[in-house]
Amino acid sequence: MEQKSLADIRQEAREMELRAIRRSRMKYLLISISSVCLVLLIWQTVVTLGMVSTRFFDTPLGVVQTIIEKFSSKQPDGGYLWQHIYSSAVVVWLGFLLAALVGIPLGAFMGWYKMCDRIIRPLFEIVRPIPSLAWIPIVLLFLGIGTEARAVIIFSGCFVAIVLNTYTGIRSTAQVHINVAKTCGAKSFKIFLKVGIPSAMPMIFAGLKVAMGSAWGTVVAAEMLAAASGLGYMIQMGRMFGQVSLIMAGIVVIGIMGFISSGIISFLENIVLKWRPKK
Repeated sequence: MEQKSLADIRQEAREMELRAIRRSRMKYLLISISSVCLVLLIWQTVVTLGMVSTRFFDTPLGVVQTIIEKFSSKQPDGGYLWQHIYSSAVVVWLGFLLAALVGIPLGAFMGWYKMCDRIIRPLFEIVRPIPSLAWIPIVLLFLGIGTEARAVIIFSGCFVAIVLNTYTGIRSTAQVHINVAKTCGAKSFKIFLKVGIPSAMPMIFAGLKVAMGSAWGTVVAAEMLAAASGLGYMIQMGRMFGQVSLIMAGIVVIGIMGFISSGIISFLENIVLKWRPKK
């Protein structure tokens, strides 16, 4: 009987591992789909049986119908659904990307350099407890109700989470890795780039995901108070006209958009952190 080479054994082991990973992913995907379907079924049953009045809660089928109709109807808020989605998405991603461009370097330098930490952290701790919605009156005075104003509000909502997670990631860099780099003759800034930043990437992406969730929550509140378009504005108009299905349609679409946005970040995370073991 011909003996297998070490390379063949490794290949077979790798194929078995990949099959196990695929089976695990499929199992959890089915569980996730089943849980969503169960919630929708319970929702439909509760409203259909009259346990909750349709004045306050519409059925899933009614919400889906409203979403489909809004793609071709401007009533009652004066805009198509795709226009509201586009308006909100532009604001969310503009504010989110601006917060990432500022927050990641700031958190990284604060976490790595003690002088930056001592200078910036007290100011950051003063700003951190202030809710993003508290900035709305000031932003409106300077920028009005346009895209720029809402993007600044989104920025304030995302900034804190990104800075904190980046800071924590940098501070969690293993000292043994830093010592090895120093032994090899690397300078502080090179260690920061080659050791600190890669070590902090999982926490940075965790902060980006938290910030994205905050961004969608903040944009709704901002649009309900100061906007002429967007999903938050659509929800506000649904409240004013007493259309529960329109309100719930806006809520469902926001959830879907948040899910897609988080999926995009997770996709980028898998590309950047492809060295991590697959689960």
